Amino acid sequence: MPRFSANLGFLFADRPDVDRVAAAADSGFEAVEMHWPYHVPVAEMRSALARSRMTMLGLNTRVGNAAAGDFGLGALPGRESEFQAAVDEALSYGSGIGATAVHCMAGAVPPGDLHLAENTFVANLREAADKAAQASMTVLIEPINHRDKPGYFLHHIEQAAAIIGKVGRSNVRLLFDCYHTQIMQGDLTRRLETHLGIIGHVQIAAVPSRAEPDEGEVDYRDICRTLDRLGYDGWIGAEYKPRGRTEDGLGWLAALSASR
Repeated sequence: MPRFSANLGFLFADRPDVDRVAAAADSGFEAVEMHWPYHVPVAEMRSALARSRMTMLGLNTRVGNAAAGDFGLGALPGRESEFQAAVDEALSYGSGIGATAVHCMAGAVPPGDLHLAENTFVANLREAADKAAQASMTVLIEPINHRDKPGYFLHHIEQAAAIIGKVGRSNVRLLFDCYHTQIMQGDLTRRLETHLGIIGHVQIAAVPSRAEPDEGEVDYRDICRTLDRLGYDGWIGAEYKPRGRTEDGLGWLAALSASR
């Protein structure tokens, strides 16, 4: 039966990051994940997790120079050293707080650079995966839709599956975000069935609003039943933007749990 984790980059955002851990635990989540927690000292985050008996599933590599439009570095030719520095930072921080995975962000690239970008991403992921293996951690890659992030290199599931195959490392897995995939491709059930063997994490949010997963065009009750039927034993990350106060919109959590 899938378990639910709270993405603290979006949820409980009305309080400091370390306080969000306890808020997630109090609200019924069994684990948490974050985007970029690096401003919180490792010891402080580790203590917050221990107090709430929570596991930090994963975090993202830094985006690069956000002011210049960066949203990840993994597929950007010529910036390999910056990407590996971001990987080193993520693995060091993640290991210090007991995280299990690092999402290596690919970044946006011009249309004419796609072949070179893919070669760069594959080579970068091999090096990142070898480092992560030493820390007993998983590398995740996530297709992100072009409506939210125009030009993002990794943007559909089959592309990610092909890259994972080329990387050839068992600890490189797919982060299957239902929100992004529904916008770009749809056919979620078939894609979950086809790619279950390489899925390392699943995330959910309403489409198209990215609000609580209780509205919009995706029936997440059916998605949860599908994951149960397929034998998925990982986590489902709640990575949505609450319509209001997080606690006031958590009816979906009990509803999805009861529907399975």
